[in-house]
Amino acid sequence: MLWHASAINGYAIEASDGDIGTVSDFLFDDTSWKVRWLVVDTGNWLSGRKVLLPPSALGRLYAKDEVFAVELTKQQIKDSPEIDTERPVSRQMENSVYDYYGWSPYWGTGFYMGGFGSGMASPYLGARRHEQEIADAQADREDVHLRSVEAVTGYHIHASDGEIGHVEDFLIDDADWSIHYLVVDTRNWWPGKKVLVSSRSAGEIDWTDRLVNLDVERQKIKDSPAYDPTITIDRTYDEKLLTYYGIKFAAA
Repeated sequence: MLWHASAINGYAIEASDGDIGTVSDFLFDDTSWKVRWLVVDTGNWLSGRKVLLPPSALGRLYAKDEVFAVELTKQQIKDSPEIDTERPVSRQMENSVYDYYGWSPYWGTGFYMGGFGSGMASPYLGARRHEQEIADAQADREDVHLRSVEAVTGYHIHASDGEIGHVEDFLIDDADWSIHYLVVDTRNWWPGKKVLVSSRSAGEIDWTDRLVNLDVERQKIKDSPAYDPTITIDRTYDEKLLTYYGIKFAAA
């Protein structure tokens, strides 16, 4: 199911023994367009401290109550490594969180294990060791591919032949936590229309100029269907829209 990032923002995170805070942001990889971390604001419980949780840590979603359940205790969250979420997240910071919980990091082998430290032996240990060596060598460097959804919301959208509007929201698939679409408000260019643009059409994100670059021409976007947030984006809608943009639809 596709969710608006703005809708999930503010959902409560419930540990096995009580609430720990609310979702306040998402960090996504701008090469794969997958959400790597949820930023959780612990509010008054830990004096406003923010913690990182990977999507794989999330259990059942109680949509009616706007709550995610996690199989962690409040003490585990409290004792987790402190992360300065006001600064770009480094691989070293990510490593410290994964090591603390005993989870398999997403960059290790392309094999995203999830779960809660099962302790099972992995056939990919050699590859993981090689990746770890690379990670260690770059430990103090910022991960330049991690972007904040909150920060990128409002960025200008630049088509291949000029500006067309700005990012208003993101549509996230809760099956694999990939960002499928950017919701683009085009009123900067022509009035009253919002459209969906596939993340597969997105190129470089420019931090300095606050731009998301697309490999689509403005006229193509102008002629695309207006986005109606009340319509469910099912496989038929998805295939039709991707086909319009010349993107191959990946059948399940």
